[in-house]
Amino acid sequence: MNDRHDKSDTMALSAEQYRLVLDSLSEGVCTVSPDWKITGFNAQAEVLTGVARQEALGLTFDELFQCEVCECATLLAGVMSSGTPIRNVATMIINRQGQHIPVSLNASPLRDESGRQTGLVASFHDNRPIETLRRELRQSFTTDDIVSKHPSMQRILDILPAVAESDSPVLILGPSGTGKELLAKAVHRASPRRDMPFVAVNCGALPDNLLESELFGYRKGAFTDARTDKPGRFAMAEGGTLFLDEIGDTSPAMQIKLLRVLQERVYAPLGATHSVACNVRIITATNRDLKAGLADGTFRADLYYRINVIAFELPPLSARRGDIPLLVAHFIDQFNAEQGRAIRGMSQAAMARLMAYDYPGNIRELCNIIERAYVLCRGDEIQEQCLPPSLLAPCRTDAPPASVPAPASSPPASGHSLRRLPPGEEREVIRAALDACGGRRHETAARLGIHPTTLWRKMKRYGLN
Repeated sequence: MNDRHDKSDTMALSAEQYRLVLDSLSEGVCTVSPDWKITGFNAQAEVLTGVARQEALGLTFDELFQCEVCECATLLAGVMSSGTPIRNVATMIINRQGQHIPVSLNASPLRDESGRQTGLVASFHDNRPIETLRRELRQSFTTDDIVSKHPSMQRILDILPAVAESDSPVLILGPSGTGKELLAKAVHRASPRRDMPFVAVNCGALPDNLLESELFGYRKGAFTDARTDKPGRFAMAEGGTLFLDEIGDTSPAMQIKLLRVLQERVYAPLGATHSVACNVRIITATNRDLKAGLADGTFRADLYYRINVIAFELPPLSARRGDIPLLVAHFIDQFNAEQGRAIRGMSQAAMARLMAYDYPGNIRELCNIIERAYVLCRGDEIQEQCLPPSLLAPCRTDAPPASVPAPASSPPASGHSLRRLPPGEEREVIRAALDACGGRRHETAARLGIHPTTLWRKMKRYGLN
């Protein structure tokens, strides 16, 4: 007995050896007494906080780490009161310089030989390298606020610099909310005209008489209320870029006037006695089918071929679902920068809801959804309940209830939200839905709006267990 006791005493570490062991760790480690005073502090904790060990000892945990509201201090208070450890919880601390540092938090209660709790030990792993890598990954799919990894969008971004260097007219096609004006601004900012004005006009928002004076301006006395000269949008965009949105909504009479500007580089303000030369690059956009307009005579062929020198066609968001996580992260980063918060992302259940939605309003609608969820979020992660009620309604499904086995003869139902998705994106949608439903296939099938048999077949195809 004595030999064993002597051997254990020999193997025991001294206080100085314990300190050296803790200082060798890559995680910041501190110990806290029941009254929240810092009682231990290793070298990496000094690096993370910018506070020397001797200064830290005796401070309270809140004074030292300035933990985010509802996060770090609350988590540790739960450990202190319940005695239950926590593992790898993502949160933020604020160092002495006021910098927000993303960390993974681990915490466990400390107990004496009798089992009485004497405080807790917390460790913090610096996640800045991981967050930097994530930002770099997102930036590799981002050009001038255009975020996408979809092949058709990448093709547009690949040729955008060459298009921007030219002065040729550009036509941008796509449904409302897909980012046509954002792409027009990207062309302008990459062009030699970048230091001159970018002026946008919604041609569909004004009747012809108002649109003409808005575009070309007027001279004093041109009509009853014209008491002074007023420059139009062409004059305001001189030397820069004029973006004519919803060009497909203009009348044939207005189309003739626009054609003259494009062909002759001159325009006539209302009431003017002579034409004015203009040096403006024209970018147009529409959500209409201009070829159908050519067929029914509502859009002039000569103007169509004049504006359609270089055409970009933006796909709807429902056709590029793989971009949804990138866009969500992009919008959250923007809102964090604007509002000084540190929301770090979205739960799997909430993301599954977003991946299964069809977005009739496209990226503009997604941005509004994220902004609403951001405002309602009270933690550091957007949860399912923060999303609009329209996204939380059960998906329509032709499948029987989960408790009733599907008949073998039942034909598979095609999922509305999965139609025409590329295989990689379909796999991600199904995986996210499975995660959100805890792997329960009938519930997942109902959420996706497909038959359970169809889901099982797709899971086997994509290797999803």
